Amino acid sequence: MITIDHVTKRYGGFTAVDDVSFVAQPGRVTGFLGPNGAGKSTTLRVLTGLTPADGGTTSIGGRRYSDFPNPGRHVGVLLDASAQHGGRTGREVLAVGAATMGLPSGRVEEMLALVGLSDQEAKRRVKNYSLGMRQRLGIAHALLGDPSVLVLDEPANGLDPAGIHWMRQMLQYFASRGGTVLLSSHLLHEVEQVADDLVMIGRGRVVAQGSTRDLLTTQGAYAAAADSEGQTALADALARAGHDVRPHGSGLTTDADPADVGRLALQSQVALMELRGADGAGLEELFLQLTADTAREDVL
Repeated sequence: MITIDHVTKRYGGFTAVDDVSFVAQPGRVTGFLGPNGAGKSTTLRVLTGLTPADGGTTSIGGRRYSDFPNPGRHVGVLLDASAQHGGRTGREVLAVGAATMGLPSGRVEEMLALVGLSDQEAKRRVKNYSLGMRQRLGIAHALLGDPSVLVLDEPANGLDPAGIHWMRQMLQYFASRGGTVLLSSHLLHEVEQVADDLVMIGRGRVVAQGSTRDLLTTQGAYAAAADSEGQTALADALARAGHDVRPHGSGLTTDADPADVGRLALQSQVALMELRGADGAGLEELFLQLTADTAREDVL
């Protein structure tokens, strides 16, 4: 389990992370989302001991990252796929990691096979890798010590569709075995596909968190009357009953349940052409709604 508890980080007069708290549970993938410069990467750097916090605490399984004597055996981390020695081959990068963690050399070949780097690719120097290949190598390194926790910052960046599909399956399998995954990404569709829980931040503050299902479930109804007079009468009836009403396409949406809409339509003698539960908001729509007043163009 990962616990972020009231973490604050300032750079001079600028607050990059402002009292952020959330928990990533074992057996689940937690998506960590926010616009550029929202504080995602800073939060992950604080979690992994690379950046000191000005307030609050972080823990992984009840311990600070720096307290693990051999952290790679417990926590797999990928924060920057480009932060690898360009002069070493992919196999050498993993071999150094394995030696540092006290792992058998055979583990290197297992990880190369797992992430789909061929023998020829493993012999190439990292400076000649594409971004997608560096991501695969970085994931291999994160998994090298067979950790129970994964902390990944934009791991799908640069991967082709097949690579993204592979990563989705890998993360789901990792979580299904009881692992904890904290995943930061701007690929909203992919996060929606894989994340069990979501944490959204804007300008350093949490703006929403909860299970993906709960956050993306929209209550209310969509209704369309047979004619414009009926549409107006239905809207008036809903408003008088204290419900929010908004035009939507050829009909209207409301926060009332479909059963209440049907009852009010019957009382108002309005013939309905369509009545159904409101469509659930997609992650992109929810993301834009929640971060509209916090988005900015610069990147921390």
